[in-house]
Amino acid sequence: MLRPNLGVHCHRGVDLDYEGVMIHELRIYTAESGRMPALLARFRDHTMDLFEKHGITNVGYWLNSIGGRNDELWYIVGFESLAEREQAWASFVADPDWKKVRAESEADGPLVHHIENRILNPTDFSPLR
Repeated sequence: MLRPNLGVHCHRGVDLDYEGVMIHELRIYTAESGRMPALLARFRDHTMDLFEKHGITNVGYWLNSIGGRNDELWYIVGFESLAEREQAWASFVADPDWKKVRAESEADGPLVHHIENRILNPTDFSPLR
């Protein structure tokens, strides 16, 4: 079972001051072969609403058009704080509605091969904070 990586790994020598900025989490899902349409449908029809229900702000979703792999879904979600992030993910993965949606969408096999995630820290010159 894939679970969100709830830990935060920091780069050495970089001051990670999140006070007053939205926490942005970049997540990259690599779909199982042939399963991207089902993964996109699950996000479109269920996951995005469930994220919002648990305080996970949908920022944006992307597929590669030029360059990169064609089996990846890239998306960014937002949180007010790292503590809120921890609570929101814990609440989401425990939600019976999510468990049902996931089980139903994976009746023919898993949708996701693996997940990468990163907490992004805006630079001091970033327009998006």
